[in-house]
Amino acid sequence: MLTLKLIQDNRQEVIERLKVKGFDAAGIIDSIIGLDNKRKATQSESDTLQAQMNNLSKAIGQMFKEGKTAEANAAKEQTVALKDQIKELTNTLEFTEKELQNLLVQLPNLPHASVPVGRSAEDNEIVRSGGSVPQLKNALPHWELAKKYDLIDFELGVKLTGAGFPVYKGKGAKLQRALINFFLEEAAKAGYQEVMPPLMVNEDSGFGTGQLPDKEGQMYHVTLDNLYLIPTAEVPVTNIYRDVILNASQLPVKNCAYSACFRREAGSYGKDVRGLNRLHQFDKVEIVQIAHPSNSYQVLESMVDHVQGLVEKLGLPWRILKLCGGDMSFTSALTFDFEVFSAAQERWLEVSSVSNFENFQANRLKLRLKEDGEKKTQLAHTLNGSALALPRIVAALLENNQFEGGIRIPEVLVPFCGFEVIN
Repeated sequence: MLTLKLIQDNRQEVIERLKVKGFDAAGIIDSIIGLDNKRKATQSESDTLQAQMNNLSKAIGQMFKEGKTAEANAAKEQTVALKDQIKELTNTLEFTEKELQNLLVQLPNLPHASVPVGRSAEDNEIVRSGGSVPQLKNALPHWELAKKYDLIDFELGVKLTGAGFPVYKGKGAKLQRALINFFLEEAAKAGYQEVMPPLMVNEDSGFGTGQLPDKEGQMYHVTLDNLYLIPTAEVPVTNIYRDVILNASQLPVKNCAYSACFRREAGSYGKDVRGLNRLHQFDKVEIVQIAHPSNSYQVLESMVDHVQGLVEKLGLPWRILKLCGGDMSFTSALTFDFEVFSAAQERWLEVSSVSNFENFQANRLKLRLKEDGEKKTQLAHTLNGSALALPRIVAALLENNQFEGGIRIPEVLVPFCGFEVIN
């Protein structure tokens, strides 16, 4: 959530920067400024009347002591009138603050100055790439390989739950577990502390990271208990630090977490969502950092390098895209997407997003930091990234490593899964 000070002090800049995301903010910004001014004026008037009432109450006591009963009673009538005025101002203040909050949560995060202008994925910039695209003849797509080697049963998933909930079997299940363990071990080597978060969160957690009220339609809602299945471990892990004041010397805080992720993905149909390409439930390892505002973009670069190292160790052809304004999330200030090449589908598959949210989430979370020896606090910066999401990684591994006699397993995964070939 953008701060009121930022909006008040930089009205035109905020409007212009949000245009990069394709968001016309002028009307909302002016309404926010008007309500904020009204809020301040109302608060000031209420404080003045409260001070008058306090002084009058002290004076009444003195009047009674001095035997000025008539004057004291008249003053008491004045305090009653003041109380009524203060109550009316309090009601106005509460209503104004609620309206103000409702408008503030509608504003996306400001895009970083380096974000390319563009409307869709076609306008994203390729900033780095690596690996060799395999040249395969008659390559089978992963859903056929999964059936051939009895790795993943999509039809059984439909029977048990519905489309988008596959069942992993045998070496397919072991490959999933191997990838999760490999990603967690690599995160640990990079200094991330592992946590195992709940798979459901409350409304406050959803609001803190920006899923609510923007994305409630994309989450599974447990209505009886008013809880939400997590779309990513980012939500519970980042919310660990909700209403927390960190000392600057503690930064950066680095956490990683494996979790199942749940996304409704309403309206997703066609060949681009076949097999593992888009699921309602999938596994992912997430990395999260809380950083100082002075170096959060160096932290972002280190997180991008970490994810790059993962795809390189898996031997997958990869590329990194800087997302344009029109393709960015509501909460992000700068996002890099990772894609790996799918040999059988002959297209690039997104496997990770790594983002800096600057203080947008921190303002919602009330996550602050304090410098040594100082009483004043400031908002921290939050960052996260997929390291990595499994489904499309598995799809690319199966397709790219197939040969006539089976599927080769990347060397780094063999210690975790216990086999070198699927056949």
